[in-house]
Amino acid sequence: MPGDLSLPDLDPRRYFTDEELAKTARYERFIRIDIVLSTLATILALWAFSRRAPQFARNTGLGPIGAGMIVGVIVLIILWAVDLPFSIALRWWADRHGLTHGSWVDWLIEPWAVLGLSVAFVMLQIAIIMSFARRFPRHWWLPVTPIFLALAFAFSIVLPYVDAGRVHAPERADVRQSFATLERQEGVDVPLDEEKVSELTTQANAMVEGVGPTMRVVVWDTLLDGRFSLGEIRFVLAHELGHVTHEHVYKGLGWAILFAFPITYLLARLTRRRGGMGEPGVLPYGFLVLTVLGVLVTPVGNVISRHIEAEADWQALQTTKDPASGQGLFEEFTRTSLQQPKPPTWAYIYFDTHPTAIQRIAMTEAWKTRSR
Repeated sequence: MPGDLSLPDLDPRRYFTDEELAKTARYERFIRIDIVLSTLATILALWAFSRRAPQFARNTGLGPIGAGMIVGVIVLIILWAVDLPFSIALRWWADRHGLTHGSWVDWLIEPWAVLGLSVAFVMLQIAIIMSFARRFPRHWWLPVTPIFLALAFAFSIVLPYVDAGRVHAPERADVRQSFATLERQEGVDVPLDEEKVSELTTQANAMVEGVGPTMRVVVWDTLLDGRFSLGEIRFVLAHELGHVTHEHVYKGLGWAILFAFPITYLLARLTRRRGGMGEPGVLPYGFLVLTVLGVLVTPVGNVISRHIEAEADWQALQTTKDPASGQGLFEEFTRTSLQQPKPPTWAYIYFDTHPTAIQRIAMTEAWKTRSR
C-alpha cells in the first residue's frame, strides 16, 4: 500500500441503519464474551490438571514417552470438553440469527476429519519435544523449533486434500471467466475451487489454501448463491489473488519463524523449574504456558494479519478499479455475517484479524480520491 495512505474517518451511520448497527453490536458482544470465558475456563482446567498430572503420569506404569502420550491424550480430551459448551453456545447464537444450516448432528460430525489430523499432529509434536527434551534438557528448543516449522509447512501442503470431497470447480461460467481475467491482470496462476458449505452456514467467505503445488483459491458456494453481484465476487477473487501476488502465505510462514523461536525458548525456560518438558507430568503445564503466551501474542499477530488483509484489499482496488463493488461487498459482509462495522477498540485489538468494515469502506474512498 502507499506509505502515505490516509483513510477518512467515516461515520458508520452513513452506510448502515441504527437497527443494523445495534444488531451487529449485540451479536458480536455475545461472541466476544463467549471466547473470553472459554479462554479463562481453558486456563483454569489446564492449571488444575497440571497439579495432578505428575502423580497421574507416575501411576501409568509406562515409560516417559508412553506416559507422555497418555497425558497428552487426556489434555486434548480436557481441552475438547472444556470448549464444547462454549462452542455449543456459539452455534446456538448463530442459529438464532439465521447464520447456520443443517442439524446439530451435522455440526458435530463436520470437523472430525480435520480434528483427527490435528490430534495426530499434536501427538507427534509431544513425542518430538519429549525425545529432545530428555536428551538436551536446556537446549531442546533449538533443534525442535525448525522441525515444528517443517511439519507445519508439510501440514499446510496436505491440508487442501482433507476437504477434497467437498471441493470442485465453480459451476458458474462468469465466475471462472472473471477469475481467469484477474489472474492475467495480477500475473499469477493458481486453481479456483468452490467449496460446498451451504448445508452448514449462510455466511460467505473465500481464502487461499495450501502452499506451493497445492496452493489454490477457494470460494464458498454461499458467495455464489445470488446475494452478491458479479462485481462484488470479482472483488473477492482479486483480493484472494492479491494474497498470492504478494506472497502472503510465505510471508506468514516468515512471521511464524520469527515468533516460533522465542515462544519455544520461553516454553523451555518456564517449564524447566518443574522438571522440563521431558517429564510427562509437566506436559499440562506446558500446554498452560502455550495458552497464556498465545493470549499475549494474539494482538501482535492481529496487527500483522490486518496489514496483510489491507494490502490485499488495496491490490483488489488496483486490479478491478471498482471501488463501488468493494464498498458493496463490505456492506453486504456486514449484513450477511453480522460483522460489527466499528467495534470497540479493545475488541478490535484482540479479536479482529481483518480491518473493520468501515476501515475497508474508507479504503475504497481513499482509492477514489487518489485516482482522480
